Amino acid sequence: MSHPRHIAIIMDGNGRWAEARGQPRHAGHRAGIEPVRVTVRSCGELGIEALTLFAFSSENWRRPPEEIGQLMDLFMDAMEKELPELHGNAVRLQFIGRRESLTVRLQARMAETEAHTAGNQGLKLNIAVGYGGRWDIVQASRALARRCQSGALNAADIDEAALQGELSLQGLPEPDLFIRTGGEQRISNFLLWQLAYTELYFCDTLWPDFDRAAFDAALAFFAGRQRRFGMTGAQAGTA
Repeated sequence: MSHPRHIAIIMDGNGRWAEARGQPRHAGHRAGIEPVRVTVRSCGELGIEALTLFAFSSENWRRPPEEIGQLMDLFMDAMEKELPELHGNAVRLQFIGRRESLTVRLQARMAETEAHTAGNQGLKLNIAVGYGGRWDIVQASRALARRCQSGALNAADIDEAALQGELSLQGLPEPDLFIRTGGEQRISNFLLWQLAYTELYFCDTLWPDFDRAAFDAALAFFAGRQRRFGMTGAQAGTA
C-alpha cells in the first residue's frame, strides 16, 4: 500500500467527546494527547516524512479565556512530557503560526524544543499554534514585498515557487493526505495554499477515539485514490 509523504490533521471533537461524558471540555483536550502519540508513532513506523497537526487556530482565540488558558497549560505540559520520547525517536519539531499572542514563557519553550530537535533526521512534526492559512499567505506576501522594497527581488520574478518559499512549511512536500475527525467537512483556514491537490478525508470519529485502526482506515482511503493533479486518469496512470 502506498503511503503519503506528508499528512495534515485537524484534530476535531475533543470538546464534544468530553461533553458527551459529562466532563469539562479541557478533559477532552487532555484525552486527545494519546491519539497524538499513536499517530506520531505510526508515522514513524511507516516512514512517513512529515506530519502537521492543527493544535490551535487563529480563530480559536475567540473561545472563552478560561478554556484558552487551560489549552495553553496543557500544551506546555505535553511538550515537557513528550519531548524525551520524541527526541529519542529522532523526531524534529517545528511550530508554525503567530507566536506574538502566546505567553513569553510558552514562546521560549517552543524555541527551546525546536532547537533541541533541530538536528533530528526522523519524522518532521509540525504543530500549528495560532495558525491560519490566510495569515500564512499574507505573511509570505509581506516577506516578498520587503525583498522587492530592498531591491533584492523584482516583482516580475514573483511566481508560485517564490511565494511557497516564504510559507510556514517551506522546504517540506505539500500534504498528500488531509484528515479531519469529528464529522465536520471543511478545512477551517488550515494550510489553504498547501492543500491545493491534497486528498481530503473526513471521518465521524471524535479525536480522543482516533486510534491506529482509524488511522489505517485513512491510509487505506489514500491508497485507493488516483492522484491526477489536473491530468486525465489515463495520463496519471502513466505518469
